[in-house]
Amino acid sequence: MSKIKSLKFSLLAITFLFATAISSQSLAAFAATAITSTTQIVSSMGAGWNLGNQLEASSNSTPNETAWGNPIITKAFIQKVKASGFKTIRIPVSYLNKIGDAPNYTIDSAWLARIKEVVDYAYSQDMYVIVNMHGDGYNSVNGSWLLCNSSDQTTIKAKYEKVWQQIANTFVNYNEHLIFESMNEEFDGTYGTPNTTYYSNLNAYNQIFVDTVRKTGGNNSARWLLIPGWNTNIDYTVGNYGFVLPTDTYRSTTIPSSEKRIMISAHYYSPWDFCGEESGTITQWGATATNTGKKSSWGQEDYLNSQFKSMYDKFVTQGYPVVIGEYGSVDKTNADSTSNTYRAKFAKTLCIAAKQYSCVPVYWDNGYNGQYGFGLFNRSNGTITQQGIIDAIMSGIGAGSISNSTITATIGTFDKNTSSQADVVVTMALNGNTLNAVKNGTSELVSGTDYTVLNNTITISKSYLVKQALGSASLTFDFSAGTDPVLAINVIDSSKDPENPVALYGDVNNDGIVNVLDYTVLQKYVLEGTGNINKVNADINKDTRINTSDLFALRKIILES
Repeated sequence: MSKIKSLKFSLLAITFLFATAISSQSLAAFAATAITSTTQIVSSMGAGWNLGNQLEASSNSTPNETAWGNPIITKAFIQKVKASGFKTIRIPVSYLNKIGDAPNYTIDSAWLARIKEVVDYAYSQDMYVIVNMHGDGYNSVNGSWLLCNSSDQTTIKAKYEKVWQQIANTFVNYNEHLIFESMNEEFDGTYGTPNTTYYSNLNAYNQIFVDTVRKTGGNNSARWLLIPGWNTNIDYTVGNYGFVLPTDTYRSTTIPSSEKRIMISAHYYSPWDFCGEESGTITQWGATATNTGKKSSWGQEDYLNSQFKSMYDKFVTQGYPVVIGEYGSVDKTNADSTSNTYRAKFAKTLCIAAKQYSCVPVYWDNGYNGQYGFGLFNRSNGTITQQGIIDAIMSGIGAGSISNSTITATIGTFDKNTSSQADVVVTMALNGNTLNAVKNGTSELVSGTDYTVLNNTITISKSYLVKQALGSASLTFDFSAGTDPVLAINVIDSSKDPENPVALYGDVNNDGIVNVLDYTVLQKYVLEGTGNINKVNADINKDTRINTSDLFALRKIILES
């Protein structure tokens, strides 16, 4: 045998031995992160489950997975969780005094290794895994330090960056099945309207988190990152209270510009007197409740639906998936034997709403069974303790997707000229939904005065339209579910032409001129369905539809000019 052939043989042998030594888990960990769109990731994550009160548990500032009464986590148990139907697992983690001193803030290597080991229990089974920073942000936890109401924000931010840098580097080669969550229920410990300064600190943490993880490179540059608003409260995240989405400057260039890689985190325990209050007073929920005295006065199906819809309207429609990182209700069978029936009803209703509004529901399981426990499993032997609730979750998440209502047409014109004034009429296809309101910006039109509804026809009154300013008025039709279509009305006054031109057809971006920038914007809108345009100006062929015909017409206008 020649030396060259011998060398080749040796290299092949070494390669074979090396390949067989690598576990399938390691191969999966080093797989390239797939390009996964918002719709794909939500569908793939399915129903989720929390490994609560384990890696975030602590005693005297020291994290310990058995500190709060749960047994050591095993791979066999996580396999049971997956076998029950859950595709996603959220692993809350506290670091506390496992973090060393400044300036490096080194995480205890044994603790980081244990976190990785537990992550691998689920990751090796192709489950989606959410890893967060949990108890470090609680004012009530000994040793907590990620406190938005602290006066020493400079130190906190430096520590936060160093800690996330280490976590990110530990999992840098894991694929899209691993998701990082910046923090948990971060707030100043005072319930009520958020403090604006403290909210700004929370926003800064989220920005540091995104930048730090991205800069570690590898698969972290394309990883899905999950961020919360104030106390993961839906109202304080959606409303005008100070939440700011972080920029994603260092994201991988392999991700299409039209896609996002940031998710929004929210928790849902409403009404609290049913979901979490350790009392036997409120034990029933929903329209099927048989005892109104045991049912909360608020927070029923309509409220739940409106909360999820608000997240959908604010974030999902913009490409940001929503993760309901915690939800559930405690066992109150000691006070009411029907308690678990309503717990299952609550879970199913929530999961149906999650499916409809493109959210990932992740049930909160603290490992405790019996009175006031959230447990679905016995963690000691892996048996299921609440099959009815699990069945309800799987049934809910398997429900059909949302049906959008539509209106025809989506473009109209109103002439203020006295001799030309006329109502604007549109036809709606409800598709199982109901019309809640018609809005002009934040102002709601008055039903019966500003508009009327007869069967599937909506008439916008000329008495309302004549009061609108010249230009484009956008009326939003707020339906009970799905996207809210918009009617763009071009308000003109032909009696004053040419001082007030009807429309500048082709001025898609509404900057007063028609050029190649308008073509680029319209092309993106027609081909991808994204971007903001002046729909009146974009309807170049005046057929009340915006499509490739308008794109060709605009191209002709630009070339001829």
